[in-house]
Amino acid sequence: MNLYAIRAIYKFEMARTFRTLLQSIVSPVLSTSLYFVVFGAAIGSRITDVDGVSYGAFIVPGLIMLSLLTQSISNASFGIFFPKFTGTIYEVLSAPISYIEIVIGYVGAAATKSIVIGLIILGTSGLFVPIEIAHPLWMLSFLVLTAVTFCLFGFILGIWADGFEKLQLVPFLIVTPLVFLGGSFYSVEMLPPFWQTASLFNPVVYLISAFRWSFYGIADVSVGVSLAMTVCFLAACLATVWWIFKTGYRIKT
Repeated sequence: MNLYAIRAIYKFEMARTFRTLLQSIVSPVLSTSLYFVVFGAAIGSRITDVDGVSYGAFIVPGLIMLSLLTQSISNASFGIFFPKFTGTIYEVLSAPISYIEIVIGYVGAAATKSIVIGLIILGTSGLFVPIEIAHPLWMLSFLVLTAVTFCLFGFILGIWADGFEKLQLVPFLIVTPLVFLGGSFYSVEMLPPFWQTASLFNPVVYLISAFRWSFYGIADVSVGVSLAMTVCFLAACLATVWWIFKTGYRIKT
């Protein structure tokens, strides 16, 4: 394992984050805080609690997951797309570094950014409502697992995209709507029976449900099922990345 090469890619990506601190860290935190203020004030005044949890505290895991998913995909996709766009990816491919080390460097940096943002949002939310974390180790585990999984997905998206427009296509037109419809601001049990069943086809429901369980011990679906779904998606992303480097899909051409 070429740790020096991994560290070089990781440090370069993290340095880019600090150069654009306002866009990379401050902007998503402010956006999520506005969501929290608007939804917490407008809807929280009408909904006192959900499953024994105050509405303001109930939406915290959903807000963290909303930011975590979008930032993981955006950070990872741009991180690999930009060197592919400028042609510097060929310098990386010609260096004495394996494909596994390339993925660890880029995905590791993107996941670190997303986890930092998630933790900052968690701390910021504590300024608005009292937050209890029933299972802190599981909370951190779900946070890291989700960040790594969707950074891998973003890495795939960055390789697939042949223009900046496609980088925004999946996060804003697919992922964000799925998060809003995945129980971020409500419990699936509050929906009519038909829509409860339809929500089970939304993969984000399982992510938010498991993450909320780590906070308050309540979940819309089984935690085991949620974990299994996440691991299966992680395995699918790993298999896709392996296929990309094996075939050179949109990297070597």
